[in-house]
Amino acid sequence: MKQIAESLIAYLGKGEAILREKVLASSGDITVYPASIHAVANAAVLMCRDNAGKFLLVTAAGKRDIPQGFEGDEIALDGGCIALKCALSEANAAALRKYFPWTAPVSLRNVRTTVGCGDRLGLATIGHVRAAGKVQVSPVLAQQSVRELTMTKRTFRSVVDDACFLVFTEDYRDGYGADGDHLKTIKDIDTALAAGMPMITLDLSDVMNAAAGDWDSAQVAEGFAKLPAGLQELILADYADKEFVLGSEVTVALDSLTAKRCAVMYTATLDFAFEVYEHLKAARGNEFDLEISIDETSSPTLPSHHLFIVRELRRRGVEFSSLAPRFIGEFQKAIDYIGDLDEFDRQFKVHALIAQNYGNYKISVHSGSDKFAVYPTVGRETRHYLHLKTAGTSWLEAVTVIAYKDPELYRDMHQCALDNVADMLKLYHITADFNKIPALDTLKDEELPALMTMPEARQLLHINYGPILTGALRERFFEAMHKFEADYDARIEAHFDKHLSLLGVPAKN
Repeated sequence: MKQIAESLIAYLGKGEAILREKVLASSGDITVYPASIHAVANAAVLMCRDNAGKFLLVTAAGKRDIPQGFEGDEIALDGGCIALKCALSEANAAALRKYFPWTAPVSLRNVRTTVGCGDRLGLATIGHVRAAGKVQVSPVLAQQSVRELTMTKRTFRSVVDDACFLVFTEDYRDGYGADGDHLKTIKDIDTALAAGMPMITLDLSDVMNAAAGDWDSAQVAEGFAKLPAGLQELILADYADKEFVLGSEVTVALDSLTAKRCAVMYTATLDFAFEVYEHLKAARGNEFDLEISIDETSSPTLPSHHLFIVRELRRRGVEFSSLAPRFIGEFQKAIDYIGDLDEFDRQFKVHALIAQNYGNYKISVHSGSDKFAVYPTVGRETRHYLHLKTAGTSWLEAVTVIAYKDPELYRDMHQCALDNVADMLKLYHITADFNKIPALDTLKDEELPALMTMPEARQLLHINYGPILTGALRERFFEAMHKFEADYDARIEAHFDKHLSLLGVPAKN
């Protein structure tokens, strides 16, 4: 490490290009990430790795030249120079954001195409940005739900910090987002905002009267009569027996019953969305992205309901960046779309037209990873006014790397998944028949990676990330991921290349 630090000192003040060209690339078990070498006045900051993990190295001509805020173990160098070996801590992430503002997440509300890159490990960002850097898309690199935080023992702060360190490592300066995903309370929203997350995905399932979707006309009438008289008049005047033209051949009609049903189902939902919007404005001005999520229901979002929700959000003055309907068919975790593709195409076109007619917000596709069959339709019909939300697919690429590189560890992870699957099925909607998965003792090591192309095995490992990452296998898993880092980066890049290519996202100019 001393040799690397001293090679940097020799070229301080001559520009980052010279530093990156001249610095010693490795010494002993330490390797430098060349793209991470950055100058700060009479100091240099860079990312390195050794056999144990990654760390920041800060070098300077003297102690007073060390940029304020970095914390680490001091290393004395020749000529009175100094270096710090800095852990990837909260304090050092804050220092990075201070000196390199592009390492902090930003609002992407004005970006046409965004992709949520849920990273449950804090390791996938390099592959994500390499894929995103090729096309006209902005990645949301730090994205986690409260459920995922609980299952991985992370915090919103650590999720943002992990992305920050790897954005710095890759010298990615095109801007990235951070999403507090599927939040339901002001308290959780405030925690995400405090961690620097500009995007809030508001999950409205707890305040939605979903049961009213199945009520008969008498029940709907009774519920509607309980709403304020002025609101009843407005709903009937604006929606009952009205037809809304979306295109030359596409209309959405609401009869009186549908108008009343929507009012009963969504009025409390829309009022809460307004409350959250006002809260976000007070906290961040216009520097936030609000996504409205109505996808956590058992039945698809009808186009008439989508249109009602959007018009009522607009009437309340709620500005939102994206909206996630519940689409027809099955968007199960880790596998391709299940359902009638022709019917999906027909209905999705109407959802996209609603968005284009009422503000050109982004249609958000949740559980969107690996839905290769519908990507061409999604990209075409939205005209790439689109947010694709992924999460578990990056975890499964890690599992695939382990299957190739460390068969013994994979076998233990697979068994852990089998041992815990009953509990995990209480949290995730999965219809896979796990009995179709071959018994591990019947498979040779070289046959294990093929399991990650089998829908049932993919879903088994997908939903069991929590027990694997928080139990006895955690240390072995992260040691293996550090060892096989380059393999993981390459797999993530290729996997997201496939996603973005099938969506038809244009290449960067």
